[in-house]
Amino acid sequence: MQAVSGPNLWLAAGVLACSALACAPQPHGSDSAPAPLTPVAGSALVTLEAGPAAAGLVLRLRHTADGTAVSVTDLTVSVDGKSQLAMRRADDSWFVPLSNVALANDRLEVVVTHDGIREALAGRIIVPGAGATSARNVSGTAGVLRDHKQMAWWILNITIVLIAAIAISRRLS
Repeated sequence: MQAVSGPNLWLAAGVLACSALACAPQPHGSDSAPAPLTPVAGSALVTLEAGPAAAGLVLRLRHTADGTAVSVTDLTVSVDGKSQLAMRRADDSWFVPLSNVALANDRLEVVVTHDGIREALAGRIIVPGAGATSARNVSGTAGVLRDHKQMAWWILNITIVLIAAIAISRRLS
């Protein structure tokens, strides 16, 4: 058995790593396509839907009876007991900017004033596929490495085995 030289070893390891990343499946989400909204809380009049977005959380309030948008006059939002800013969007939804925190299973409390009625809604944020990627973690190289930890470990293990095989073959020859 002939020993592999140093440059050839690094070349082989590099080709293996690049081919693994090139053949990897692409992340499911993107910054431009927010995740679908899921019902979080509700009352007899209003249903609160929430979903993760690229840099925060999207909220939508609908009438429970017919599913039309609620005419909101005031909205107060808190996530895990911390008050958050909520901005109205053109499509009658609300955007809550959040720092880089995971949203899965956080407690969401919303106080909404509509049609002269003030309601307090509370529930848990349920992110579809919370074990997978959220919409905030899908862009850039860090997202690829975060999403493919098992593949990174596999490449590391193969590289270690190759180095060990070369060291043993050099010692025996």
